[in-house]
Amino acid sequence: MLTARYDQLGLQSGDRILDLGCGFGRHAFEAARRGANVVALDAGRDEVEGVAAMFQAMAEAGEIDRAALHTAAVQGDALHLPFADATFDRVICSEVLEHIPDDVGAMRELARVLRPGGTMAVTVPRFGPELINWALSDEYHNVPGGHIRIYRRRVLRERLTSVGLDVTAQHYAHGLHSPYWWLKCFVGTTNDQNWFVRTYHRLLVWDIMKAPRTTRLAEMVLAPLMGKSIVVYLRKAGA
Repeated sequence: MLTARYDQLGLQSGDRILDLGCGFGRHAFEAARRGANVVALDAGRDEVEGVAAMFQAMAEAGEIDRAALHTAAVQGDALHLPFADATFDRVICSEVLEHIPDDVGAMRELARVLRPGGTMAVTVPRFGPELINWALSDEYHNVPGGHIRIYRRRVLRERLTSVGLDVTAQHYAHGLHSPYWWLKCFVGTTNDQNWFVRTYHRLLVWDIMKAPRTTRLAEMVLAPLMGKSIVVYLRKAGA
């Protein structure tokens, strides 16, 4: 389930891309399948080890050519990225900034490692759906490493442009996911045995695995109205 659109990002075969806060690698894996040289970075050891193992499995299965491409999984700090200036052609930062106290510092680091003329996709939870989650449940966000802020669109854009990036486009994503999280917040975020939660989760898995026409049409309608994420695309001036 991808949040950023690679065509909108401008990803091309051979590009160097950083997936910051990669989690278990959904964006990194797709970038590698498209022929990019990928560095997936996360603060969590388990996530990094899982992504590294999957890169190896993809190479063994012939999904990616490890001889032609560079892929790496790195444990690191978003405020002190271990890369030289202008290292990457593309950057993805998906559902990360809402966790970081010094979000502008992280944005500044992302801009630093992006080459002039390079592009970036940043995604965070959308204000309206996220506000409902917070109102329904403290345990949704008030946990170690949880969400510490809710972004208004204007604030997100202003902070990103303050570090030398130009906004080029935006859209909303995952309209089907907002009701799922409202439901989880209502019954308890750890209550995965609730019948309604289990049933809705099966619907989301079906959508991800099969992409049936019914749910794809529903997503097209719902994403602009109540998509769980906002996605902002940016370009670094120069070149």
